[in-house]
Amino acid sequence: MGQYINPGNAGFSEIVQTNYVDKTGLIRLINDTAGTVGKLTCISRPRRFGKSYAAKMLTAYYDCSCDSHALFDDKEIAASADYKKHLNQYHVICFDVTGFISAAKREGKPLQRIPGIIADTLRAELIQMDPDLSGEKSFTDCVLRYVEKSGCQFVFIIDEWDALIREAKDDRETQKAWLSLLREWFKNSTFTPKAVAAAYMTGILPIKKDGSQSAISDFREYSILYPGKFAEYTGFTNREVLELCGKYEMSYDEIKAWYDGYEISDFGDIYNPYSVMRAIEEKKCRSYWQKTSSAESLMSFINMDFDGLREVITRLIAGEEIEVNTDYFENDFVTFKSRDDVLTLLIHLGYLTFLENEQTVRIPNEEVRIEFRNILRGIDANPKWLELIQKSRKLLDDTIHGNEKAVSEAIAAIRETEYAPTFYNNEQALRYVIKFAYIAGIDQYLKVEELPSVTGIADVVYIPKRRSLLPPLVVELKWNRSAGGAIEQIKEKNYPAVLKDYGGDIVLAGINYDSQSKEHACKIETIRI
Repeated sequence: MGQYINPGNAGFSEIVQTNYVDKTGLIRLINDTAGTVGKLTCISRPRRFGKSYAAKMLTAYYDCSCDSHALFDDKEIAASADYKKHLNQYHVICFDVTGFISAAKREGKPLQRIPGIIADTLRAELIQMDPDLSGEKSFTDCVLRYVEKSGCQFVFIIDEWDALIREAKDDRETQKAWLSLLREWFKNSTFTPKAVAAAYMTGILPIKKDGSQSAISDFREYSILYPGKFAEYTGFTNREVLELCGKYEMSYDEIKAWYDGYEISDFGDIYNPYSVMRAIEEKKCRSYWQKTSSAESLMSFINMDFDGLREVITRLIAGEEIEVNTDYFENDFVTFKSRDDVLTLLIHLGYLTFLENEQTVRIPNEEVRIEFRNILRGIDANPKWLELIQKSRKLLDDTIHGNEKAVSEAIAAIRETEYAPTFYNNEQALRYVIKFAYIAGIDQYLKVEELPSVTGIADVVYIPKRRSLLPPLVVELKWNRSAGGAIEQIKEKNYPAVLKDYGGDIVLAGINYDSQSKEHACKIETIRI
């Protein structure tokens, strides 16, 4: 066994000793490609979505230097017709690009040398395994000779393939050198058909585009945008999470609120597997996803000065879904031509979920929403964010304290900012502005639109979160009517009844917009239940 060539099954053996969720069905999909024109597969997923686990699993399955029957005979893959045909039948080359980056940094070597270091390291290890190969000049020559001697092809498994693209984000020469090495292995008519039985690359980003095409066009790509047949293996499914919650006595509803929300069209919901398992181990739901990798911070992207980007992020925080065009993203961290490119990157990083059928994005769950809320705390935010947040905080305080004139003026002021809708001509547009106006309350409140009561539907209700000291807030909106009439409707239809379990004071706010005078009016009452 070597370090990178035929490393054995110890990595996966450790994994199955823990609370392992069987994802070995993925092996069948790779088996289906082995030895075919579709044998090159690239899977991109957000951080902490089990990419390294899959790499170790595939290594253990294909590596001919070990016997992995004990690891797989009781797993899903064992029921596959070609299970034994491929089990431990190939030489495997498996490496994590981040390891080479870390070593180069520690030794003070430039990133541009890393592709050459990778090739030289693999060549040296292969020669150590078979000294007769020492006369071969290149790594590819060594591999071809080794395949000829052993009669056994190689399966390439590359983890964090895009780490060098991300690390050398402003260094085109380093990126070109890395992509050239991959072309040498996987787009080489004298090497790829003879030496490569299959390849599996995984990372955060899809393959870097060269012009309008993938730089390594022979790979079949399955990104978080379009995972296709690999959807089930993108993360944990609802069924798997239900089983885990039952087994470990965790609240399914709480797990779902925290870690669900990554929707895949024609499949369903996907959960962040790392966070689910940490929550089960710790017996507590909180954010385990934050600050777990060197991925770029959320704020550094959303502070970019693209037209309308701040407005879009504000709408996302307010709970909106936003249309996005993902077609022109160039699969890197620097080539942004529009706000859509930034939003597409945030999908790949796991900050947003993509709804394919609607071509929209939204914030997926509570765990990720925490990171967006840092904006509302003013952490690293630009002045325009801070200005909106300060206005919103004052508006919330004025509402709770019944300052009707200040509330009317504040809503009018927010209406005139870049966050307002293009057309302000109906009650729906007024609701749009109200959600921005009270955005500072997201940390304190759960916002529910069109909340059913006994005899009607309340427009917007702000329900205090656990540990919040603020009172519930019921907002009724009117268009060309009266703010007082909105308050009367709240009382007549007994909207506060849905908040009876909270007790204490409930703030009622009626807001009207007069399209003739272009003025907002507000009426506020506080009642006690």
